[in-house]
Amino acid sequence: GLALHFSSVRGNPLTQHKCAKWDLIFLLSVPRVDKDRSGVISDSELQQALSNGTWTPFNPVTVRSIISMFDRENKGGVNFNEFAGVWKYITDWQNIFRTYDRDNSGFIDRNELKQALTGFGYRLSDQFYGTLIEKFDRQRKSQVAFDDFIQCCIVLQRLTDVFRQYDTDQDGWIQVSYEQYLSMVFNIV
Repeated sequence: GLALHFSSVRGNPLTQHKCAKWDLIFLLSVPRVDKDRSGVISDSELQQALSNGTWTPFNPVTVRSIISMFDRENKGGVNFNEFAGVWKYITDWQNIFRTYDRDNSGFIDRNELKQALTGFGYRLSDQFYGTLIEKFDRQRKSQVAFDDFIQCCIVLQRLTDVFRQYDTDQDGWIQVSYEQYLSMVFNIV
């Protein structure tokens, strides 16, 4: 898998050597990821390069979500410059995941998910955390792996963004027609 340890600390002479080392690892990673040497890293190439820590393939839905965020030209993949953004994005999520994986199990359980999402500003019921675990636990272990944690957060953010468009008075309640509801859902899926 692709090593995802990229330091963003710049300017400190003590860390410059370390940063240069990680920059070099990043630069050397691109040709390894771009298997067909097309200059575009596809979702399948990125999926093969990533590790979720469970010895199972990285969630393809998560990979497609990430690619779509950085693929500015809708080419179905990312070029070298866009891959730098993908790299940083995944590394940032890896650091967040490690912060909330309090028991270092390699998974986020219900309580850790609650701590993470509360830290992000969400105020959800205990019952809803169970719903999230059920939805994003692909391995049926009552916890989510790294890639599924990213997907959970992406979906929750997208749903929240769409909800906020209709929650004009920001009271946490909306009234929508059936077609408005369908439009909201279709903007997410």
